[in-house]
Amino acid sequence: MMRKPKGSVNLGRIIAVANQKGGVGKTTTAVNLSAALALCGKKVLLADVDPQGHATTSCGIGKKTLGATVYEVLIGEAKIGDAIVRTPDGKPDVLPATVDLAGAELELTSLDSREFRLRNALNLVRGDYDYIIIDSPPALGLLNLNGLVAADAVLVPLQTEFFALDGLSQLMATIRLVRRGPNPALDLEGVLLTMYNSQLNLTNQVAAEVKKFFPHKVFKTVIPRTVRLSEAPGFGKDIFEYDRRSKGADAYMELAKEILKNDR
Repeated sequence: MMRKPKGSVNLGRIIAVANQKGGVGKTTTAVNLSAALALCGKKVLLADVDPQGHATTSCGIGKKTLGATVYEVLIGEAKIGDAIVRTPDGKPDVLPATVDLAGAELELTSLDSREFRLRNALNLVRGDYDYIIIDSPPALGLLNLNGLVAADAVLVPLQTEFFALDGLSQLMATIRLVRRGPNPALDLEGVLLTMYNSQLNLTNQVAAEVKKFFPHKVFKTVIPRTVRLSEAPGFGKDIFEYDRRSKGADAYMELAKEILKNDR
């Protein structure tokens, strides 16, 4: 896992949480990793780049109250500083999204530097944060591409199920294309095993296969399958607000500490 390069010590590290397969714990990871890093004393921005806007909802942000969102930022109708929802210390700021973002896929095709729009916007505030966590959409398109072009590294949540490696191979092919083009420095932050149940043979088999394909790139931390993690978004809360003593909270705090240790 890549450390900060020399000369970028004052710039926030940008991590895209991405998997082209849905239902793997992508948004859950983006939201709760952001919250855990903030609790560790880091200044964090959570950028919601998924048209479903679930990360925004999970942070308890009412979408009807928003003026500008990531959509207006990407198409050039708003400045990123006007779109960011500021929060108290100990919580991540949020660059929110609504369903309007779905229209950006079409609108971006006719704009200049269409794959660099998110990177250019985040660079304006990057010095204000230690970490910027991007919740990417679960599909290949211009929004996903913007996330990968903006990021220093990709964190891949991977559900331990039979078809897990299929989705992972597609994402890795996309990462290779991005490396050959607009973002040669894009790194793999790591593969995160989610919805983990060590009592199931399939879980252990998938974990072994992933570690075989990605030696030294699989996080030691695993995210257990737990009801509390599933419940928290419905209350507009991260897992630490919802149940700080839960196994899910413990796991995401361990993940944050593992990333902080790797980035030293």
